[in-house]
Amino acid sequence: MSDKRIYLASRSPRRRELLKQIGVNFELMLLREDARRGSDVDESPLPDEAADAYVLRMAGNKAEIAARVVGHRGLMLQNPVLAADTTVEFEGGIIGKPADAEHAAQMLSLLSGREHRVITAVALRRRDQLETRVSVSAVRFRELSAAEVRIYAASGEPLDKAGAYAIQGRAAAFVTRIEGSYSGIMGLPLAETAELLKKFGIEIF
Repeated sequence: MSDKRIYLASRSPRRRELLKQIGVNFELMLLREDARRGSDVDESPLPDEAADAYVLRMAGNKAEIAARVVGHRGLMLQNPVLAADTTVEFEGGIIGKPADAEHAAQMLSLLSGREHRVITAVALRRRDQLETRVSVSAVRFRELSAAEVRIYAASGEPLDKAGAYAIQGRAAAFVTRIEGSYSGIMGLPLAETAELLKKFGIEIF
């Protein structure tokens, strides 16, 4: 495969693991996500914004800002920047990351025994070239008991996850059916990512 590197504009350990899984070399280009000091990207949905449009906008904005940082730092401009964003859609509404354990429990109770969509957008940017892809997967939870919701919400695992759960973690025991991309549900759909990388001259195989 190519030895070309990319910049990864994400703090997600899952995205790092997935890129390593397919042999992609990357350098972290972290954006600020501290609410007290100010974030580089405002992740608030627009009024009546559809979940698909929201994740595309977020991924594109993150890639654009990270690419700008690459230029300001005088780094390798020929190396593209990869950014991604994941959200959960339930009954037409966007379910983001929980603020705390109580909020996580509310989200999990809402998803209990029902189907929701996990939507992940991937953006790759190099200078003025921007390419994006969207992965949509359906996930169904079994009925969760109040004790299961309380214990999982208190575990800390849901706190930085869209929809308040990690499918690669303990919440795998909640899932009865998946239709779509498992890696997309984790936060980086690998088929779409490989397709984008190829467009920028980075071959996986």
